[in-house]
Amino acid sequence: MPYPDCDAKNLFVRDDEKRAYYLITLMGDRRVDLKEFRRRCGTRPLSLASAGDLGFIMGLESGSVTPLGPLSDEERKAAFSLDADFADDIIGVHSNDNTATVWMQAADLVRVVEGRGNEARVIEL
Repeated sequence: MPYPDCDAKNLFVRDDEKRAYYLITLMGDRRVDLKEFRRRCGTRPLSLASAGDLGFIMGLESGSVTPLGPLSDEERKAAFSLDADFADDIIGVHSNDNTATVWMQAADLVRVVEGRGNEARVIEL
């Protein structure tokens, strides 16, 4: 792995009413506090989304969650949140399957997701 400190971990979560979905990308060695994420983003209570939701919304399988997933989100249901620790750095993401990693500037990733029409934000996690 050419940039081990820039590897990403991704979580696909939903609110308790299954109306809002969030793709959270953070540093691979970090954990996200969903209660704190909820407080910062003003969401309803959150839990992991199902494999069915992941497949239906982004066309991905469990284990292949990636911030490039919103490119397949036809209804733009998933809001993307990127850990601010990536803000001015390179990020390693899967290319919609977990067999390869694409390295890119985090700012370019945010622009790609926004360009597709999904909400994208950089936040402290």
